[in-house]
Amino acid sequence: MDFINELLHDQNKVSRNLKKLFWIIGTCLFLVGFYGWIVRINDGHIKANYGSIVTWGLWVAAYIYFIGLSAGSFLVSSMVYVFNYKKFERIGKLAVFTALVTLLMALLSIWADLGHMGRAWHVMVYPNFKSPMAWMIYLYSTYMLLLIVEIYFLLRYDLVTSANNKTLKGKIYKLLSLGSKDTSEKSRVRDKKIVKVLATAGVPIAILFHGGVGALFGVVAARPHWHSGLFPILFLLSALVSGGALLTLISSVFQEGWTKNREIVVELGKMVLGLLLLDILFQISEFLIVYRGGIPGHVAGWDLVIKGPYAWVFWGWQGFVGTLIPLFLLTFKTRKSPQWVALAGFLIAAGIFGLRLNIVIPGLAVEEIHGLTSAIYSHRVDPHYFPSISEWMLTFGIVGFGMLLFGLGEFFLPKSYEANSHLSSEVKI
Repeated sequence: MDFINELLHDQNKVSRNLKKLFWIIGTCLFLVGFYGWIVRINDGHIKANYGSIVTWGLWVAAYIYFIGLSAGSFLVSSMVYVFNYKKFERIGKLAVFTALVTLLMALLSIWADLGHMGRAWHVMVYPNFKSPMAWMIYLYSTYMLLLIVEIYFLLRYDLVTSANNKTLKGKIYKLLSLGSKDTSEKSRVRDKKIVKVLATAGVPIAILFHGGVGALFGVVAARPHWHSGLFPILFLLSALVSGGALLTLISSVFQEGWTKNREIVVELGKMVLGLLLLDILFQISEFLIVYRGGIPGHVAGWDLVIKGPYAWVFWGWQGFVGTLIPLFLLTFKTRKSPQWVALAGFLIAAGIFGLRLNIVIPGLAVEEIHGLTSAIYSHRVDPHYFPSISEWMLTFGIVGFGMLLFGLGEFFLPKSYEANSHLSSEVKI
């Protein structure tokens, strides 16, 4: 018994140290990002390394990556609030909060890529509904509003019951409760019903907007590397993989996943393993279709991925770090350890970012006019794109911003992670 108590004490200490490390890394990345934002605002796109050939770079890859994290996290939360999957009850609220934070990170990433950031609102006021992008923006807006309302009703009871506290947290809870004071059983039942309606409505919206991102790439016939009917499915699958992987890490850091929520982290690992294997199967299918079909444009894009200048991303980053090591950790005895499962989740989430880079960059790096890049001497007409320092620093800043939001959420939001949470039980509407 003394050994067990000592072990738990050590794990609690490690958990506290992880939170501190999370705060330190998040703060450092956030501060680093200031340089990237200053360069972007003052110099526009001059200091970025994309140009006339590779017109989308790191920020677009980060955008579709964070959007995938958001959609995946939300779909995991729907297992609790729509399908009443009891094993994930304790992370239901965390999954919805993760979906909101990563959505904000995605929108910041694509905002930085715009030619005129100050005109971002034009797409809302002057939409062209023949464009898939216009539909996506409205889906994002609806999705964000849905997430905010859902989080409110998930936390409303906790906010109201904690608002009487005279501390700073109590004042924040009172502000966030929006004047609500009802703690009756009737109000709690109403909250359950509203959450279930919102979560149910959010499932097709999340599928639509992230599948729509895949379709946005897939319909571009001029870019054979993207022109595939599998893209919407691949985007959704990788979203589920990355979202589930991120939740294994976040729940380990912020919800005592190595002690109180060990079973949840291990169960998340099982789910992520199954989704990862399915994602690998679909990627292999795409690979076989491309090389069996032999269409030059398709083959040229994949040649850049597997044996060109971006091969290190595919074999090292995406393949070895993001796939092989996690498969090992989630298959052998380490699959029963929340610590190793959390590490596997981190590696998978990082590896999916490599996958996003290998979607965006090689698809643009293939010359549409053969010999063009050698005929014109300019760094703007160069198919071999690698992000500049300012691009990396701005992206690091967005990651730091997201990490700080997670930390603030852990510190300020009411902590009601009980398995019998009043919003986790089955609701009939």
